[in-house]
Amino acid sequence: MAAVGRRRRAFIGSYTAAGGPGLVTAEVHPGTGALTLTGRLGTVPDPAYLALSPAGDMLYAVSETAEGAVAAYRVGGDEPEPAGPPVPVGGGPTHLALHAGHVLTADYGSGGVTAVPVRPDGTLAAASSGRLRHTGSGPHDRRQRGPHPHQVGPDPSGRWIVSVDLGTDSVRVCTLDEGVPALHREIALRPGSGPRHLAFHPDGEHAYVVNELTPTVTVCLWDADGGSLKPLAEVPVLPGAPAGDAYPSGVVVSPDGRFVWTATRGEDVLSVLAVQGDGLRLTGTVPCGGHWPRALAEHDGFLYSANERSGDVTWFDVRERPGLPRYDGSVEVTAAACVVFG
Repeated sequence: MAAVGRRRRAFIGSYTAAGGPGLVTAEVHPGTGALTLTGRLGTVPDPAYLALSPAGDMLYAVSETAEGAVAAYRVGGDEPEPAGPPVPVGGGPTHLALHAGHVLTADYGSGGVTAVPVRPDGTLAAASSGRLRHTGSGPHDRRQRGPHPHQVGPDPSGRWIVSVDLGTDSVRVCTLDEGVPALHREIALRPGSGPRHLAFHPDGEHAYVVNELTPTVTVCLWDADGGSLKPLAEVPVLPGAPAGDAYPSGVVVSPDGRFVWTATRGEDVLSVLAVQGDGLRLTGTVPCGGHWPRALAEHDGFLYSANERSGDVTWFDVRERPGLPRYDGSVEVTAAACVVFG
């Protein structure tokens, strides 16, 4: 939630290679959740995922290109300002997060995780040797010939780094030792499931992994003391067999911990799963309001879907009916990839 006295803003990433404007800024209406676009900045190609600093004064973006890079921006003023040149990372980075004075990137193309040091002024230093290479493969002939980490970030305790690898059907738990990610434990998920993103429950003891190659969520127990993830069950995110393409993408846990929301591309739906102890139960789906929902975000009682192929960001009120998103509006952003709030 935005701090009291600060205006509420959203930052939207998009694919410039598909005609997107790059980094887009928007004002957030505090009562309706509506977005009003205020500017754009196209200095970095394909800023497909974004992350804000804890203070909200710096924004970091991956450049999801074959070469791969991460860029920093100052966002204290009216418009983002580049803060130094982009720093090269592994190829095709799809996600990033901040942890222990570093920006971590999940390098889908090159199959690893990179740690980029953050200087005291928020700018980025060279990645140097701060890389962990994943190894392994999965049974899917086209998508799992090698490792493809799709997400990386800290656990709720701040002691561990968790990376989710679509190519190896596994989640890796790591430490950050002197700026270098080091493997602590690798947890295998069902072969061929294709894990994409993970979201922790507010209790810090449960985690939910959305799988891209099968429309399911894997429910897990999380042990922060031991840095271990224990898969319990897989739960479908669709009420029946998909009619065509069905590639889940985003997963979000409601702030009160009662619901898990997922997005599924192809089917173009948002799913609602009720949390029931150590399990989940699918309670319904609603249209995402666009085509190919690539990412989800929750902010102040509204759920936002970045719909890549229809070129828009839609928002849904989730305050009234228990967990069920109610469509409220949209704004046009060509090749939208993600949205974050500050």
